[in-house]
Amino acid sequence: MTTASPASPPATGHLRFERVAKRFGAVTAVAEVSLDLAAGEFFCLLGPSGCGKSTLLRMLAGFEEPSAGRILLDGQDLAGTPPHRRPVNMMFQSYALFPHMSVAGNVAYGLRQAGMPAAERDARVAEMLRLVRMEEYAGRRPDRLSGGQRQRVALARALARRPRVLLLDEPLGALDRSLREATQGELRALQRRLGTTFVVVTHDPAEAMTLADRIGVMEGGRLVQVGRADALYERPASRFVAGLLGDATLIPGTLGAGGAGERRALDTALGRLEGFDAHGAGPEGAPGLLVLRPERLAPRPDGELPGTVLDATYLGDRVMLRVATAAGPVLRAAVPAGGAVPEPGAALRLGYAPEAAALVPEGPVSAGAPA
Repeated sequence: MTTASPASPPATGHLRFERVAKRFGAVTAVAEVSLDLAAGEFFCLLGPSGCGKSTLLRMLAGFEEPSAGRILLDGQDLAGTPPHRRPVNMMFQSYALFPHMSVAGNVAYGLRQAGMPAAERDARVAEMLRLVRMEEYAGRRPDRLSGGQRQRVALARALARRPRVLLLDEPLGALDRSLREATQGELRALQRRLGTTFVVVTHDPAEAMTLADRIGVMEGGRLVQVGRADALYERPASRFVAGLLGDATLIPGTLGAGGAGERRALDTALGRLEGFDAHGAGPEGAPGLLVLRPERLAPRPDGELPGTVLDATYLGDRVMLRVATAAGPVLRAAVPAGGAVPEPGAALRLGYAPEAAALVPEGPVSAGAPA
């Protein structure tokens, strides 16, 4: 997985959510989300189904009104502005192309509804089709296109009115894996070329990490952490974020003494483990979790974590070891393929660098935790 270059949003963003909430009767779908996005940023809302990410997107598009809070675009409150009058456009997962219209007709539809003169409209449609490399298919109907081609047409239609913000709800979900991976690169390159602010909803961590300047992780209607992909992966704010962003071994324990900025220890069933960054940790005696990524654990004679190999799984570029410990936790370590691989039942010790581990609280974190 690759990480896109970071964007540095200002204190007051081009797009701002101020304590935005949405309730459907007794159900809170979105719970007081506050967030700033910079102009030209590629931002991903990441989380499982039902976490509130699509509801947040629909409020920005104008299809839902917030129950509380404000959404501002370049300082303008969008409250009461209908979807067709917002400088925002949305591309849906289904693409929603009109089957009876040609590719060009689909792209022109919104321009025609807006009353754009025919000559200008035709020029804009041609520009959009060139942008997504679909000009030779202008006369075709959607049922004669592949999934990837339909996705490009939907993107051209969404961009045709030159929105200041483009919203994409699971835009690659209908594509197979190989096409999805190829299209991710095309989508990112297109966004860089246009400089348009993109806000994408996805449940796929790899997709978010590949596309986004920054990622906002949602859980249960709350925005629980925002940051670059590398920061969220290396320094998750909670058990939930750690598990969502990749494979991890979680070792529970009790936090040792230490204040902000100090190195902390964790007393675990494996003994006292020391030297960890205090990011996200609680007070002395509070329950905590040590997050160890498999690639950060390596067999070495002086390793802190002794155990016995349960099995080894070949994954092409690496071999994944599962290592049982006498105290109970099963550790996962990724070692490079091509070298000697310990057999099941072999004793070994795993070591790690404390700075490559994350220490997080056992319980939930405050909404909007930074990375």
